[in-house]
Amino acid sequence: MISVFGLGFVGLTTALGFAQLGFQVYGVEKNASRKQMLHEKRIPFAEPHLPEQLETHLDGRFRLTESAQEAVVNSEIVYYCVGTPCGADGAADLTDLFSALDETMLHKQEGKKLLLVIKSTVPPGTAENRILPYLEARGWKNGVDFSLANNPEFLREGHCWEDFIHADRVVIGCADSWSEQKLQALYAKLEAPVCAVSRSTAEFIKYLSNSLLATMISYANEMSEVAERIGGIDTAGAFHILHMDRRWAGAEMASYVYPGCGYGGYCLPKDTKALYALANSMGLELPLLGSVIRTNEQMPEVIAKRIMQRVSPEQQVGILGLSFKPGSNDVRDCTSAKVIRLLLEHGYQRITAYDPIAISEFQACYPLEIQYAGSLDEICGCSDKLVILTGWPEFKAVKASIPDKVLDYRYL
Repeated sequence: MISVFGLGFVGLTTALGFAQLGFQVYGVEKNASRKQMLHEKRIPFAEPHLPEQLETHLDGRFRLTESAQEAVVNSEIVYYCVGTPCGADGAADLTDLFSALDETMLHKQEGKKLLLVIKSTVPPGTAENRILPYLEARGWKNGVDFSLANNPEFLREGHCWEDFIHADRVVIGCADSWSEQKLQALYAKLEAPVCAVSRSTAEFIKYLSNSLLATMISYANEMSEVAERIGGIDTAGAFHILHMDRRWAGAEMASYVYPGCGYGGYCLPKDTKALYALANSMGLELPLLGSVIRTNEQMPEVIAKRIMQRVSPEQQVGILGLSFKPGSNDVRDCTSAKVIRLLLEHGYQRITAYDPIAISEFQACYPLEIQYAGSLDEICGCSDKLVILTGWPEFKAVKASIPDKVLDYRYL
């Protein structure tokens, strides 16, 4: 049996995914409102397929526990999918992870060996240099009371279920054959290669992946600024032709080498900063990664300046898109909030915003003094200029029908 601590995007997908594979799974969630929603078979965020899977497995193969004790006592494998947010210094904040480990140790039965699996994104070396010493300092014997492993996630918001069930690869970081065999058995039903590596290698692979994606995005945005300054360049067309190079082989990775408003959401900003902070703490200079972060942090100001060059403060500005990406209601670290805040600071008071699914989340996270439209038709009708900041497919038709009214910074 399996326990999963933390039922956000990653944890809920992991729990329901293992339930679908036939395992009994216990879910541990501290957030009372999120847990209540799950009890009511409602998903706390927009994610395709998870509502149907929750309906299928809740109170069957997937149980929401009222206490961590029930989960730990009834499990042999414990997954940690709690948040590791970016701290003030850029480093990963592991407070919630260590809290979950403390709860596990509190309820572990004498004589029982647990496999502790870190799926939360943690800096390379965390298992070896922080978690293992932490557990051993509290009297737990490595290899007797527990084994520690890392199993990074590669889930895209809006595609979490697909990415779990049809994974392109599974990475397991282990230090002993017992852990490796257990994790190999968990994923045996998936038609995906299972790559067994060391714990630090597994942690590094996750950061390697996210920092590369961030680099490609920042590169594309820098090039779009060059094109803007030169003028007379079809930026979107240029990038589409770039992607025709057979070396891309039609890969979806090409979508990251495409201009926009910068990367946002939960993973890329925090993981890129955490890797940079880790390197700095070791005395390493990473000028390329530092530039990637600076370019991304500057993009909201770049976009705001472009808007202010084309729109006067007296005009009604319509913001199309609030989530950090289409297909999601996640507004964490979204560009739209930063751009709107900059416009307000520069005297733009007539701002209306619209998003197909993320308005309520945006209002809760960002108490900005703007108006919100209830429909696409409403915002198109009331705005002098429309600014596309999220690439929702329905915004393409708006751009096609009233091109002179639209400023498209997602290059739809």
